[in-house]
Amino acid sequence: MKKRNLIAGLAVVAVSFTAGAGSAAGWWDKPKPPHPGTVVPALPAGQSNPMIATGVGIGANTPYYKTSGLGPSALNTGAPAGSEASYIDTTVFPSGVLPAGVTITEAQGINVLRRIGENLQAAGLSYDDVYTMRVFLQNPAGAATADFAGWNRAYRQYFANTDLTTGQYIPVPLGTAAPTKPFVVNKARPSRFALEIENLPVNGWLVEVEVDAAYPAR
Repeated sequence: MKKRNLIAGLAVVAVSFTAGAGSAAGWWDKPKPPHPGTVVPALPAGQSNPMIATGVGIGANTPYYKTSGLGPSALNTGAPAGSEASYIDTTVFPSGVLPAGVTITEAQGINVLRRIGENLQAAGLSYDDVYTMRVFLQNPAGAATADFAGWNRAYRQYFANTDLTTGQYIPVPLGTAAPTKPFVVNKARPSRFALEIENLPVNGWLVEVEVDAAYPAR
């Protein structure tokens, strides 16, 4: 992935240990900090479409933006207030009806990521500028564990959905449907962690996400 030229701010290094083992590709040629005003991801070697970076280096004088923890908006007014179904985005899923195989966590994940896109846009940023993501998942009602697979399908609709070799998008499934063009074609692969927690702060939320993004040079 190419370095992105950025403007003034602060030097930071963000590292995630959830991407898997293996040496990094797309990293610095030598063990030294990235150039001022650049963001440089470390990517797993030998993968044309890795899901996340193993770490990200942020050069000195790079301005960045941190969102608060964002959850899904209660857009499905046809469902009881505070229910999991009330956080289905009816723009994506009309009347709150989920297609075959789409899980409630997947639907809420799409809702959250759309809200993140709006938040970034208001700050003059886009999904492509995100370099770190923190994800908190709650178990759906009656489930023994959080739905990491559903979350990851939602994530791929907005992040890490291009082939690093060809530059072409990789089709992404929605539920159990055949993979199709992702909602947002985006090469960015932020460092990321995803945790299962007991409770989120709003009744009905199954997903809460926080991101950091760097301002590109204009």
